[in-house]
Amino acid sequence: MACCALQITGLIFGGVGMVGTLATTIMPQWRVSAHIDSNIVVFETIWEGLWMDCVSHLGIRLQCKFYDSVLALPQPLEAFRALMCIAVILSIISFLMAIVGVKYTHRTKEDPRGISIFILAAGVAFLLTGILVLIPVSWTAGSIIHDFYDPKVPTPLKRELGAALYVGWVSAALLIAAGAMYCSF
Repeated sequence: MACCALQITGLIFGGVGMVGTLATTIMPQWRVSAHIDSNIVVFETIWEGLWMDCVSHLGIRLQCKFYDSVLALPQPLEAFRALMCIAVILSIISFLMAIVGVKYTHRTKEDPRGISIFILAAGVAFLLTGILVLIPVSWTAGSIIHDFYDPKVPTPLKRELGAALYVGWVSAALLIAAGAMYCSF
């Protein structure tokens, strides 16, 4: 019975991690403009994401613009896009494998090894997905922190950690936890 509860918990963690991975990929709040001047009146906030930049005017009006050219993007951004797209696809595949593995675990008593290999594959896929999410999220956070404290970077170009990075860290933790639960079988 504890085995079944652990499988269901892993499935829930994997599902929430999958949704979080998709949200992290889509959200434009990877880098958020930092307001560190003495001016306390801020009229606009700038968000930078993997796919678009957005400007919020007084928190009322939001204008977003997709990047003009794929060829004009910096190489790290292209790599982060690719890693996050692979992570989304892999999270969906691993979630489906986990559903099938959990569904047929107790139905087939005569061949438990075949199902346990299926659950193990889902666990490894969840672990890999968590690592794929963790790389671009942590790398982006590191570059934001480095640029924030770099005196050579002009104040208007300094950014803070956006909400998408926090969602990405939580998603990666849930995916890694789900993978660890399924690999423990």
